[in-house]
Amino acid sequence: MTDRPLTVAIQMDPMETVNIHADSTFALGLEAQARGHRLYHYLPQDLSYRDGRVTARAHPLTWRPVAGDFYRFGPAETLDLAGVDVVLMRQDPPFDMAYITATHILERIHPRTLVVNDPAEVRNAPEKLFATLFPQFMPPTLITSDRDAIDAFRREHRDIIVKPLFGNGGAGVFHVPPEDENLSALLEMFAAASREPLMVQRYLPEIRRGDKRIILVDGVPMGAVNRLPSDGEARANFHAGGAAGKTALTAREREICAALGPELSRRGLVFVGIDVIGDRLTEINVTSPTGIHEINRLDGVKIEAAIWDAIETRLG
Repeated sequence: MTDRPLTVAIQMDPMETVNIHADSTFALGLEAQARGHRLYHYLPQDLSYRDGRVTARAHPLTWRPVAGDFYRFGPAETLDLAGVDVVLMRQDPPFDMAYITATHILERIHPRTLVVNDPAEVRNAPEKLFATLFPQFMPPTLITSDRDAIDAFRREHRDIIVKPLFGNGGAGVFHVPPEDENLSALLEMFAAASREPLMVQRYLPEIRRGDKRIILVDGVPMGAVNRLPSDGEARANFHAGGAAGKTALTAREREICAALGPELSRRGLVFVGIDVIGDRLTEINVTSPTGIHEINRLDGVKIEAAIWDAIETRLG
């Protein structure tokens, strides 16, 4: 643990996008302030590399828990990120070339400046693909652009989910039941929008009982929330209208966490959210995980404190 105030730069989205009642970055920022750390805010597009230096056009930042008036900016300054203690990489996906470029730039200062999560490992662990390192926990899964392979997978499993490989928040996730005649049109739509392969999985009817988000801090499970889909909806993501329900970890979920935890910690993935439907792992979220507020509220815990304890331990 560190016994000195830290300088923390937060790379994130514009402040207008922040919902203080649901944004995990806001919870992390308030906890950092409570510990006496100094905060800066900058946008990904304000990040620069020149002649070996990584800088950001950043604002000193103060946060407070007041809806509609929750932040104060100081005058913008050019911040040398090699001179700060921590960079929190917290902008939301899409996990596109702009996101990947930011990881390359931040890799130039890490680990002298601690970047959370480790930028190289974030780049190497896109959410849906990273989960395939643990196939024993996943539902039957196909990743391809091959229409014949998708048709064969559907004939075998009949009831399927089709989703973009690099989407987030439930965007572009389609449930295609056996009687649905729109698969061809759906695949044409995806092909017109992107050259990326799709992920196709066997539909898990357990989704009606919820899609569980489990937060791991430095590889240790700290809490979970059950995201319940609304009527007529196949997605339980909070961005898609899912409701938060109190839950506890099952024996199977503890088994999954025990298998993932050491690998997450080894890779410097300090703050991770995994998704489990029934007894199946569906995603490992490392870019900008959410769920802190919901778990804190339902379980009476303070996960952001555990995250800062882990960060300060790594610095110490």
